[in-house]
Amino acid sequence: MAITFCWLCYTAQAQIGYQKDSLQIKVYTEIEYKGDRPLKIKVVKVFCDYCNEKQIQFLSQEAWTISYQNRYGYREKIKNGKAKLAHYIRVNKEDFKKIQ
Repeated sequence: MAITFCWLCYTAQAQIGYQKDSLQIKVYTEIEYKGDRPLKIKVVKVFCDYCNEKQIQFLSQEAWTISYQNRYGYREKIKNGKAKLAHYIRVNKEDFKKIQ
């Protein structure tokens, strides 16, 4: 019982630890559909006030890739129109600083 309690405390502390060394950035994307086929994927906005141009480009590419991989997941929901998606991208602070 004591071992289980110690393990739970350790995992709870590890879950809080990611916040200290990583950034979470929100990105909006849109997927345009005609019928049930995706036509175009567009990054609408990257919410990062302190990012340089290369970092914004990196985040845009990551969000575009996530949307591309999920483009057929919305087939039942949208026949003609746009799917508006919000992505939360988590990046290590040290790795993010290296993008110049």
